[in-house]
Amino acid sequence: MANNMYDNPKSSGFTIGFNTIIGVAIVFLAGMFVGSLLKENQLLKSGSVKTAGGAGNPAAVPVGGAPAPAPDPGVSLDKVPALTDADYVRGNAKAKVVLMEYSDFECPFCGRFHPTTNQVLSEYGDKVAIAFRHYPLSFHPNAQKAAEASECVGKQKGSDGFWAFADAIFTVTQTDGKLSPEAITASATKAGVNMEQFKTCLDSGEMTAKVTAQLSAGSTAGVTGTPGTFVIVDGKAVDFIGGALPFESVKTTIDKYL
Repeated sequence: MANNMYDNPKSSGFTIGFNTIIGVAIVFLAGMFVGSLLKENQLLKSGSVKTAGGAGNPAAVPVGGAPAPAPDPGVSLDKVPALTDADYVRGNAKAKVVLMEYSDFECPFCGRFHPTTNQVLSEYGDKVAIAFRHYPLSFHPNAQKAAEASECVGKQKGSDGFWAFADAIFTVTQTDGKLSPEAITASATKAGVNMEQFKTCLDSGEMTAKVTAQLSAGSTAGVTGTPGTFVIVDGKAVDFIGGALPFESVKTTIDKYL
């Protein structure tokens, strides 16, 4: 009797037949793939393949020859809320280009990006402005309160006070990436607030709705992390800068629109 583990005729016959079928299938698929490549090559040579710019045309580019913007595929530029008087803008609010940054005061990457935005203002003057939108991340325990605190400072001291608070608190975030309630209070003090009024505002939750609304609007526009910065040109969102990119990278984006 033949041993079924080694010399089973039925098993051997099945194996040979199965391997033959697999071999034929591989040859067939390889032939189709090669044929497809040859056909595509012929179409490309004839100019009849549809590209990003339409049938037989190269990818479309805007006037001036600059490459078309390629923002993060997850963002929706048409859903970015327009700037309003309620936004805190640093620099010339009527600048041609505005960087609308969705940010989190407890985010260490936002802390690293803050000097970059200040450098942008120094480099471009009145041509570019920075707008701040709140996007406190849920895993940063003090981010929501820090955002509300900034609004309470702004209520008392206006735009200058808000940005003084931002400068102070981002110094802390850059140092260790952590934010304590004491650091929030200290940053408000540096902004020159009346501390009693500040605490009343913060404890009341008066600014919760504004912060939450900005967070929700950012999510609707496709922001998923911080910093997330929309490039606004003549009042319209045209591009997106994701993450704490270095100044030279940000400059390259800005220069496309000036």
